[in-house]
Amino acid sequence: MADGQRKSKISSSRRLGLKIRLLAVATQMLQEEKNQKQKEREATLEERLPPLNLSGLSVQELQDLCKDLHHRIDVVDEERYDISLKVSKNEKEIEDLKLKITEIQSKFKKPHLRRVKISAEDMLSVLLGSRHKESIDFKANLKTVKKEEEKKEEVTDWRKNVEAMSGMEGRKKLFDASGN
Repeated sequence: MADGQRKSKISSSRRLGLKIRLLAVATQMLQEEKNQKQKEREATLEERLPPLNLSGLSVQELQDLCKDLHHRIDVVDEERYDISLKVSKNEKEIEDLKLKITEIQSKFKKPHLRRVKISAEDMLSVLLGSRHKESIDFKANLKTVKKEEEKKEEVTDWRKNVEAMSGMEGRKKLFDASGN
């Protein structure tokens, strides 16, 4: 079989059953999230606004309560207006920055870079500019390492060697040479 046409290990009926279960779980989770948000909203409203007890209040007390509620509404409206202005200002700034980004990206297209062979002299003249006047020979500045020449034994006539080693003096020389 080709790579693009792999056969699924799950049958189509099983896949359909799994999709139905996933959708059921997702809808249940969405409903729970909605209920949770509603409970949080009610809790914050109870915290901010205690329940009104209007029974047994005189007309003057009701008027004072209404004035107090109007004052609270005005304060909340001012805060909401300030926040909405900040949000709209930030959104406008974000849009402006997005436009700038798209303009910059459309102006400056990245060129396709090619490998260029450049000599050391050319590179130095580009980097140093007018300060680079004299040519520098990098090979001349390298340290030279002299190898020690191996000591070669001189090849002599073997007969002279035999005569020198003959007798007791020759053995003594061999003995002294091996002892060092």
